[in-house]
Amino acid sequence: MNVKPHYTGHRKRLRERFLKGGPEALPDYELLELVLFMAQPRGDVKPLAKALLERFGSFAEVISAEAVDLKRIKGAGEAVVVALKCVQAAGLRLALDEIIDRPVLANWRKVLSYCKASMAYDKNERFRILYLNRKNVLIADEVQQKGTVDHTPVYPREVVKRALELGATALILVHNHPSGDSTPSKADIEMTKEVRDAGEKLGIVLHDHVIVSKGGHCSFKTLGLI
Repeated sequence: MNVKPHYTGHRKRLRERFLKGGPEALPDYELLELVLFMAQPRGDVKPLAKALLERFGSFAEVISAEAVDLKRIKGAGEAVVVALKCVQAAGLRLALDEIIDRPVLANWRKVLSYCKASMAYDKNERFRILYLNRKNVLIADEVQQKGTVDHTPVYPREVVKRALELGATALILVHNHPSGDSTPSKADIEMTKEVRDAGEKLGIVLHDHVIVSKGGHCSFKTLGLI
């Protein structure tokens, strides 16, 4: 007598639950299973989903993990990595579409959500600049520098130079703290003042500097540091 695998019908049931109740109806490992279905057409993907979550912590951290780290998990081949990173890319595209060419200050919560999704889970520091026009509409979003686990070199002249090239009149600085603590360091504060002062000489306003991390975010403007 042929014994069917224990996971027979599981994929169909999981898809039906997702369609009926939406992503909120599924825990992280089951949502991850749905993604893995696309990479592995057959077999039980639950062990791999749980292994990924055990290693990285959450659904968001799994899809945000670097490809080289994902591949270290047994069963996570190229197809799995592509599926996971495609989900991340789709989410970031949607988040960016909600703020690009729109007044940033009027959509501040969405801006913060985008910045956290794109940077908070990185294991190295990155420095991002949001360039705004006279109406505070986002006209460009660029990562200027990539650094180490606790440092990113920033050159105020390059920041201002790029703003002039884009015709931007205002800036928002964003960078991440991989440690999980979004508290600004002394170096963060000094660098922010240098960028602010360099911009003011040419009529470019620094609206804010936001630090994002897995633990939350910190606004220099809210803290009175700008």
